[in-house]
Amino acid sequence: MSAVSVIGLDLAKPVFQVHGADAAGRVVLRRKLRRAPVLEFIGHQPRCVVAMEACGGAHVWGREIGRLGHEVRLIPPTYVKPFVKRQKSDMADAETIAEAAQRPTMRFVTVKSEENQAAAVIFRTRDLLVRQRTQLINALRGHMGEFGLIVPQGAARVKELIAAATDPDTLVPGAARPALQVLVSTLERLDAEICGLEVESVRRAKEDATARRLMTIPGVGPLIATALVALAPPPQTFRRGRDFAAWLGLTPRQHSTGGKQRLGATTRMGERSLRRLLIIGANSVVIKRHVHKEAQPGTWLGSLLSCKPPMLVRVALANKMARIVWALMSKGEVYRAPAVAA
Repeated sequence: MSAVSVIGLDLAKPVFQVHGADAAGRVVLRRKLRRAPVLEFIGHQPRCVVAMEACGGAHVWGREIGRLGHEVRLIPPTYVKPFVKRQKSDMADAETIAEAAQRPTMRFVTVKSEENQAAAVIFRTRDLLVRQRTQLINALRGHMGEFGLIVPQGAARVKELIAAATDPDTLVPGAARPALQVLVSTLERLDAEICGLEVESVRRAKEDATARRLMTIPGVGPLIATALVALAPPPQTFRRGRDFAAWLGLTPRQHSTGGKQRLGATTRMGERSLRRLLIIGANSVVIKRHVHKEAQPGTWLGSLLSCKPPMLVRVALANKMARIVWALMSKGEVYRAPAVAA
């Protein structure tokens, strides 16, 4: 029997499917395993490529299997799907993963360290709490509006909203006050927890050398810097800054044929959270353009602001910021502002 060259491992919660193939792609083994003996079985195999889809638990499995001496390759599920022949099953999925891993042009996901995953948990937890806080504010504003108490939108008006909900002299019926108090107390608790996570993000940004370099970019603060360090793959994954911007979904969608280049809106493919944060950072630069040298008349950004729609300028600046981020992360330098044309 030929030696195993690549193993496709279909991850699941209770039952895993293993598909082994030799260098020519011929099937060598097929095995269905419970969760517990997976590492023992993989450890008894000769050193080879172990491929998995890049799902939530793939990184911890990748670290454990890598310690056994195997080469781990994580593949985005979108790149695995085209290799499915007919119907979906665990056996077919494992075979598809093994086949995709053998393609010379396949792109892989870098296995994350425990530290990076921990930093990502902090960021995503804060992001979740911010969304829940927004839901509570909208619910509280809607309930108060039903009783004729209208408070303008915006985070700065939340205190007025809470005061109107807790004031005993307002026209809110007594039966509704306990429920409104639940919303108010939950909102205050979320505010305190979000502030605690922000303090932790600032502390991590100050201690991390890469995050400190990224914060020299206009529009990149501690939160964006720590998110980039935690969620972005190593800069060596990309050949140039444009590839990193394309991974974030900040490049135009292409539908070209016959030698004619047709570019559309941004692809929005890739890491959604980082793309949103970079656009928010670009928006802060545009809003405060009077204090940023990069937005003065005669600069690239200043020229765009004078002739292009505001949202287009923000996305274009986010694209440029992504390329700068890649350059700083790959070269270990700090940001240097461009010279203003005379």
